[in-house]
Amino acid sequence: MKIFRVVLPTDNIERATQFYAELLGFDGIRVSLGRHYFDCEGVILACFDPHADGDNFVPVPNLDHIYVSTSDLENTHERAKKLDYREISEIETQPWGERSFYLKDFFGNQLCFVDSTTLFTGG
Repeated sequence: MKIFRVVLPTDNIERATQFYAELLGFDGIRVSLGRHYFDCEGVILACFDPHADGDNFVPVPNLDHIYVSTSDLENTHERAKKLDYREISEIETQPWGERSFYLKDFFGNQLCFVDSTTLFTGG
């Protein structure tokens, strides 16, 4: 099995698309009125606005972090600090060895960006 898509709920697809395009450093692709996909090396990070897609429910932010590996943590952190977010941490080295920073987007979704050279997978 393979995880192929992770959804980031939003109530404003245009704002989410702009935020994530600037944060990730690439444009992604609009696949419907309320869905914009960013292909992160085979796993789709999907911004989803149910109202824009005609669905009648209120989007709820993810309750836990989505972890994103990057080979350029410092530049990702600098891009993130220039965006409209709720919370952002400094880059820190965690007790298990990962270098990372945490971010809560404007919609309440939580992400953690991890230096790809320090990934800890439990082994």
